[in-house]
Amino acid sequence: MPESKHLPQLNTERLILRPFELSDAKDVQRLAGEKAVAETTLNVPHPYEDGMAEEWISTHQSKFESGELCNFAITMAETGELMGAIGLIISSRHNHAELGYWVGVPFWNQGFCTEAAKAVLEFGFSELELNRIYAHFLSRNPASGRVMKKLGMTHEGMLRKHINVSDRYEDLKLYGFLADEWRKSSGIT
Repeated sequence: MPESKHLPQLNTERLILRPFELSDAKDVQRLAGEKAVAETTLNVPHPYEDGMAEEWISTHQSKFESGELCNFAITMAETGELMGAIGLIISSRHNHAELGYWVGVPFWNQGFCTEAAKAVLEFGFSELELNRIYAHFLSRNPASGRVMKKLGMTHEGMLRKHINVSDRYEDLKLYGFLADEWRKSSGIT
């Protein structure tokens, strides 16, 4: 883990990725609470009840300090508007992390998630010195898969009927990136 006990801010061309604040809770509830967002993710509840966002945000700092989690708010660099969330669930024992993200519907199909994910991959491999970062998506959510492909992640397989979402068994497609692959693709030797 970085020496700092606080999640850093990551800057991209259009975005600022920063720690969530309790003041973000209403926007999180509004954006993540849309059924279209919940239907394309594994961990976003629907309906998104009052208090859920505050409870979720309140866990971030302690989980970062313990080396379990890095959750970033995806915000517009120009306006500070909250757009979504992106993070890493870290397994220090195995030196790998699972990449997860969601973006509010008004921000879909504009490349924001890919831009944010590139910054988080760089943070994970360069700062956290992870060996592997992986991600999965519901096979019926090809937009999430396109993000993984644009990042250069390798398709590693499919877990057939692996999870139950709304009383429906769903396939998960798995993608991964190894540190040496990321360095090579980023031109880092």
